[in-house]
Amino acid sequence: MSLRRCFLADMGLGFTGLALAAMLHQDRVARADLSWQPPDGKPHFPPKVKSVIWLFMNGGVSHMESFDPKPMLTKYAGKTIAETPFADAQDPKKLSIERLVVPDGNGNQRNTLYPLQVGFKPYGQSGIEVSDWFPHIGAQVDKLAIVRSMWTTDSNHGAQTQFHSGRHQNDGDFPTLGAWVHYGLGTLNENLPQFISMGNREYWNKKDGHYLGPAHDAVPMRIDPNAPLDFGKPERALDPQAQQIGAELVRELNLQRGIEYPSDPAMAARIASYELAFRMQRSIPEVVDFSQETAETKSLYGIDQPHSKDFGMQLLASRRLVERGVRFIQIQHGAGGAGTWDAHGGLKANHENNAKAVDQPIAGLLVDLERRGMLEETLVVFATEFGRTPGAQGSDGRDHHIFGFSVWLAGGSIKGGTVHGATDEIGFHAAEDRHYVTDIHATILQQLGLDSRRLEIPGRKRLEIDHGKPIAQIIG
Repeated sequence: MSLRRCFLADMGLGFTGLALAAMLHQDRVARADLSWQPPDGKPHFPPKVKSVIWLFMNGGVSHMESFDPKPMLTKYAGKTIAETPFADAQDPKKLSIERLVVPDGNGNQRNTLYPLQVGFKPYGQSGIEVSDWFPHIGAQVDKLAIVRSMWTTDSNHGAQTQFHSGRHQNDGDFPTLGAWVHYGLGTLNENLPQFISMGNREYWNKKDGHYLGPAHDAVPMRIDPNAPLDFGKPERALDPQAQQIGAELVRELNLQRGIEYPSDPAMAARIASYELAFRMQRSIPEVVDFSQETAETKSLYGIDQPHSKDFGMQLLASRRLVERGVRFIQIQHGAGGAGTWDAHGGLKANHENNAKAVDQPIAGLLVDLERRGMLEETLVVFATEFGRTPGAQGSDGRDHHIFGFSVWLAGGSIKGGTVHGATDEIGFHAAEDRHYVTDIHATILQQLGLDSRRLEIPGRKRLEIDHGKPIAQIIG
């Protein structure tokens, strides 16, 4: 036993021991409830997509200056909400005086309207208006289904956790959507992890698996062929042939142990996890080596421009990962503090700079997936934790806003060129076809062929709102 442990430590395979922890966790649950069986890796019904690329903008993107234009903000700029002519209207799209007493998501009254800081124009055959800060995404609007009626409850940046998991941060630790997908579906490529995270994550949003087990956390990855994974290399330099010999010897030792204890499922899990780790040491660096990509492709993702280079490389890597069978990729943009999109002041410069970093790479991803015939089997999601207030914070900012904001989805049999739901005339409340964040989760799971209720485990009964409802109006 000590010899085997020595070999494993030398080979640097320790991080996939997380898989074993999850397996043992499942084993304990199964012993407590013999009628329960963990997922078999097969979808519950025919899936429409194979993979998800989850793009998350940390800090809170202003819906009014991205995908939900509100010209009334400019028309009545400087007036309080109560002074606007639509404040007493009965139309559900408009504000009612009773709703004016609700403070913004940060608990403050930001009642003096702040004008739009950017123009809008219609794009595509659908004619959907998109902010001038997102011209490249705008050019792809006929691929998007924009949901303009999202709402959430966490008024601070723990809402990042809420959007990923469906639960308020104060509710405790609950698995994220990516963890549920990883838990429910089998692998498409035995040489790669099935759940990958790129970009920094805030301290309130560091984990994914929680009670499902640490094996269902995302594997963090960097766009660096020399060090793409933590603990992805041996602690000291090894000749590839020597490393192969070591791996084979470890496998033989484990197999001999398996012969001694043929009914030990933990042993089989150990062997599988160590072999995956060895294969990943070879497969992951190839994914982030862009030497075979054309200059045109790199330019498509904005890699040739300093402001979009880093995010562009992450999205190009995402396409390469999906191409090779990775199930779920989550990419965090703008992490650091509360998130770089958190524009309490200087909103115009803040959003303009952030949009410049992500606009071309995201559009390039959609174009590249489509021309390779991959868009229909890949679901791309653009999300953020909440919107920003119609009223001003200070002289040139907007506060957190949980009562109405926008996200969009593309590919994966989603109806492109679609706008679903609406906020009122100043973007304060989600007024039509309101959707809590787990409705996005339910939509994604349905496209993957998963029923979240069939993924529940004993002792962890979920609330109805945790499951959400698929947004049928945007599904093709």
